Amino acid sequence: MIKTLKVVGAALSVALPFALASSAHAADDALVQRGAYLAKLGDCVACHSAPKGKPFAGGLPMTTPMGKIYTTNITPDPDTGIGRYTEEDFSRALREGVAKDGHNLYPAMPYPSYAKVNDDDVKALYAFFMNGVAPVQQANRESDIPWPLNMRWPLKLWNVVFLDKAVYQDKAGKDVAWNRGAYLIQGLGHCGSCHTPRGIAFQEKALDESGSAYLTGAPLDGWFAANLTGEHNVGLGRWSEADLAAFLKTGANAHASAFGSMTSVINNSTQATSDMDIAAMTTYLKSLPAAGGTGAPPYSYDAQATRVSLTRPANDAGARVYTEYCMHCHGVDGRGFAPMLAPLAGNPNVLERDASSLINVTLNGTGDLVIQGVPAPYPMPKYSAVLNDKQIADVLTFVRAGWNNGAGAVSADEVAKLRKSTQAAR
Repeated sequence: MIKTLKVVGAALSVALPFALASSAHAADDALVQRGAYLAKLGDCVACHSAPKGKPFAGGLPMTTPMGKIYTTNITPDPDTGIGRYTEEDFSRALREGVAKDGHNLYPAMPYPSYAKVNDDDVKALYAFFMNGVAPVQQANRESDIPWPLNMRWPLKLWNVVFLDKAVYQDKAGKDVAWNRGAYLIQGLGHCGSCHTPRGIAFQEKALDESGSAYLTGAPLDGWFAANLTGEHNVGLGRWSEADLAAFLKTGANAHASAFGSMTSVINNSTQATSDMDIAAMTTYLKSLPAAGGTGAPPYSYDAQATRVSLTRPANDAGARVYTEYCMHCHGVDGRGFAPMLAPLAGNPNVLERDASSLINVTLNGTGDLVIQGVPAPYPMPKYSAVLNDKQIADVLTFVRAGWNNGAGAVSADEVAKLRKSTQAAR
C-alpha cells in the first residue's frame, strides 16, 4: 500500500506541473483570443495598416486641419513598435494618449473614447498585441504638420480641458443590452470620433448621449459621417433595429450603403461582431432622440414629378446625365435595387445638407465591401475621368431634388474643390 502511494505521488509530481502549465497556456490563449475580438471591435487594423502594408505596422496617412499625420506601428517589434511597452504603458497610451517615452499622441487617435474601456478589456487587448500580432520592423513616419504647429506640449493642456479619464459606468435604469451597447459605441467602437462634430480645438463636442451634438454627423476627410440619432430624414429615425443590424453586418440595407471609411469599418470590424453585441449596439443607437438634421419636414416618397422629368431628359441637364450614367442601377423610381444597389430616394446621405459624400462617391466610387470573403457585386464606379465638374453638379442637384428629396443644389465649385483635395490625397 505504501509503495503504491509512493508511485501515485511520484506520478502526480511529474504530471501536475504539466497540467498546470497546460491550464495556464489555455487561459493565456483565451485572453489573446478575447483581445483579438476586442481589437476588431475597435477596428484597430484599419487605422494602423497602410494600403498594401503589413497589419498593425502603421503608416496610414490621416488628414487633419494642420496637416497629415501617419499612424504608428503597434506590432510587438521592440525597436519600432510597442514591444517594450508594459501593460501600464499600453493602458496609458490607449486611454490617455501618452506614449511610453512621454510624448502626447494627437487626438486623431481616439483615446478620449478608449478612456472608457475597462481594465479587463485593456488587459485582453495588451495580451493580443503582445502575443497575437506578428512583429514588424517598420519605423514610424514623422507628421507633415509644420513647426510650430507640430509641437506636442500643447496637447497636455488639451487633455486637461477635454479628456475625461473615467471608465464607463453602467447607467442606472438602463438594461444590460443598453449599457453594453453604450459601452461599445462610446468606447471601443469610438463612433463619436467620426460621427460627432468637432469644436475649434478639434475636440468632439460631446462624448455621450448627454450632449446634444453627440453622433449628429460630421465632415471627415472629404466625406460626411452620417447622423446616427433618431432624426427622421438624415438619421436613423426610419430604420428599424433589424435595418441597422443588417447595415452593420453587411454594409447595406433598404435605406443606404456604406462608403468611405465606413467600408473599412464594415470589412474589418462590425461584420465580425457577435450577434449579441450587434443587438446591444442597435438597442443603444435606436434609443437616441432625434438631433441635428436640416429642419426639413419628415420625408415621404413621391416619384411623380421626377418620372415626368426623366421622360423628357433634354429639358434638364442633370436628368440627361442621370439617364445615361445612373438610371440603370438606381432606377427611374430612385429606389435602386437594395441592398445590392443603393436607393437614392429618401437616402439619408442624399437628404443631408452637406453634399460631400455624394460628390466624393461620384468622383471616386466606393471601396469593395467584402462580406465573409465575398466582394459586393456592384460597387459604385468612379466618374472623375468621365464627368466634368458641371455634369456632376447637375446630376447631384437633380438627385437631391428628385423623388421628393428636397435637398439643396450642388455647385460646380464644390465639385472642383473636392476633386482637387481627393486627387491630392491619392
